Amino acid sequence: MSKDPLIYGIRPVLEAIQAGKDVDKLLIQNGLRGEHYHELLTLLKEREIPFQFVPIQKLNRVTAKNHQGVIGYLSNVIYQSIEDILPALFEAGITPLLLIVDRITDVRNFGALSRTAEAAGVHAILFPSRGSAALHEDAIKTSAGALMKIPLCRSHNLKTTLQFLKDSGVKITGVTEKTDNQFFAEDFTVPVALLLGSEEDGISPAYLRMCDSLVSIPMLGEIKSLNVSVAGGIVMYEVVSQRIRHGI
Repeated sequence: MSKDPLIYGIRPVLEAIQAGKDVDKLLIQNGLRGEHYHELLTLLKEREIPFQFVPIQKLNRVTAKNHQGVIGYLSNVIYQSIEDILPALFEAGITPLLLIVDRITDVRNFGALSRTAEAAGVHAILFPSRGSAALHEDAIKTSAGALMKIPLCRSHNLKTTLQFLKDSGVKITGVTEKTDNQFFAEDFTVPVALLLGSEEDGISPAYLRMCDSLVSIPMLGEIKSLNVSVAGGIVMYEVVSQRIRHGI
């Protein structure tokens, strides 16, 4: 497994996407035009694949080969749709437990969270297509392979995805220091999605306002914050504890 498998050239990239290959992101040369350019752009928007316009110098630093102004990073993981996963869980009589990670860019934190999530029986991990860690070999290793086992859902518009979850009867619970409601006082026996934010500035304000509840972790020592993967693990296992006690 290569760290960042590349595809380059506008036609090979088009063919890879049309064949259903999962692409982490695409770099496109500023000002690129040509026969297949608009076809590619339309396809990227339809498939909700992240792309970025960059100077040709950046593309040349990535590869010295004939990239024709387009370089794609193939994903080492397979992405799924929460719109398919959630109804199937309800139909099977399963109480969903989802994990949403907002702008967590450190691959080690993402991998560690994924490892705990898989162990805790989380049914899917959701994250925005932009501003999240690249799920390459390092993330997979840190997750101890969990990223290859747990459904991963990449959202082009996380606000829309949150609204879909709420409309489907899933409670959005934000894990944040901006509340006095401690996590062990929350009811996690219902369908729930735990929302975690970046270590720099926490959950985005727009997503925080969409939460149905907020929970915090008591901090009794001098240090007033926890690593996001540790905080996520603590709350995930409170969900596990409550559901085991209630036979869920």
